[in-house]
Amino acid sequence: MNQHLLVGVGREIVTPPIGGLLMGYSPPRASESVNDDIHITAFAFEYNGVRSLIASAELCSLRGIQIKDILEAVSESSGIPVGRIILSTVHTHSAPYTLVSPDERPNYIYDQFIPSARKAALDAVNSLRPAVMGVGTTQSDVGVNRRVLQEDGTITHGQDPTGIYDPTMTIISFREPDGTAIGNLIHYGAHNTASGINTEITRDWCGVAIDRLEELSGGVTAFFNGGGGDCGPRLPNGRTTGTLKEALELGGRAASDAVRAWRSITEWREVDMHVLTDNITLPLRPFPPLEEMEAKLAAMGDPSKLTGLRVSAHRNLIQRIEYIRSGAIPPTTFDILTPAIAVGPVVFLPIPFEPFSIIPLRIKQYSPYPYTVSIGYANGGYSYLPSMDQICRGGYEVWMFTSMNLVPFGDESEQYFVTGATRMIRELYQKTHGDSL
Repeated sequence: MNQHLLVGVGREIVTPPIGGLLMGYSPPRASESVNDDIHITAFAFEYNGVRSLIASAELCSLRGIQIKDILEAVSESSGIPVGRIILSTVHTHSAPYTLVSPDERPNYIYDQFIPSARKAALDAVNSLRPAVMGVGTTQSDVGVNRRVLQEDGTITHGQDPTGIYDPTMTIISFREPDGTAIGNLIHYGAHNTASGINTEITRDWCGVAIDRLEELSGGVTAFFNGGGGDCGPRLPNGRTTGTLKEALELGGRAASDAVRAWRSITEWREVDMHVLTDNITLPLRPFPPLEEMEAKLAAMGDPSKLTGLRVSAHRNLIQRIEYIRSGAIPPTTFDILTPAIAVGPVVFLPIPFEPFSIIPLRIKQYSPYPYTVSIGYANGGYSYLPSMDQICRGGYEVWMFTSMNLVPFGDESEQYFVTGATRMIRELYQKTHGDSL
């Protein structure tokens, strides 16, 4: 068995043809140009005969069935089991529209994206070579909490300078033992929505940081979002949406932060890699009485006049009603298959939601690893995961949390996920470090 870490990188362009709908905001708008190409970038790891893969798709979000099909395709192409793969999206709102109903087959995903994901994963595996690892961090104010509490107690979107967000930007970098660059992972938590309702295809602000670090370091670079559910880009207009020009300006600040973190790396060392896969079980919310759901459906009015996410909410409500009328008994819990991938002092953990920033921060606090990288928007598309203290405040994210899944998750899901994730991380650490906790 090989006792040295091997790392490989693969990348494919997945920019769609101009004229397709873009993700984000209602109603979706058609693209008119390409500001910067979007990609799927895969990092493959091998240690002692065990392989894993972490991939970043420069899309907004993916539904559960799409994630399942993509993970299976990547697994088949790379030979790496699904339980050792993390696939995330950067959450740019200026990428292809993917929120179709479960019974639809979006041509972009299946005809363009999946073949490209297969190729990127295969290239990553085929390029595996000995690597050393360096980690750097810096404090960045690119992001800001976006949930603003109004005088009347309602929540709107803007910038809350007193709100929680994670200011740490982390760079995980790999190079060959002779110093030849392999690649970099940028981790930071904030929506890529700075471009606002633009018509250009773009990765948004994170794209500038990716390109700048890649140019400087010589290694293929990818961005991985963190706890961005309640955080957006800190724009000078006091909001978290703006124009493409503002997105690129903010991207310049993010690029400076990424370069500073990369330059802070003072040690490159050989490391190991270990994987633990297990289920994290979350509670599900009990269905309301049938009469209450029927009244809610009637209150939504003419479905042909609904737009955006309310179309999905209407469809989900109909499915819930049909589910109860069929005599089915709703489940009370839901298992999420979760891989924890430890590479030296870093542990990567996917969160299949748009998690509020306090959730990765809590997992980091309880983790024994020096660097705990919780990757949001990964391995699932279950909408937002708000913290328990914010559910009573309501707002857009909480509405999505309660409306966008056939069987909504319970209000205690934050605590269940943190507990499950912490258990897995500690178990993986003890497995590889002995009884050193």
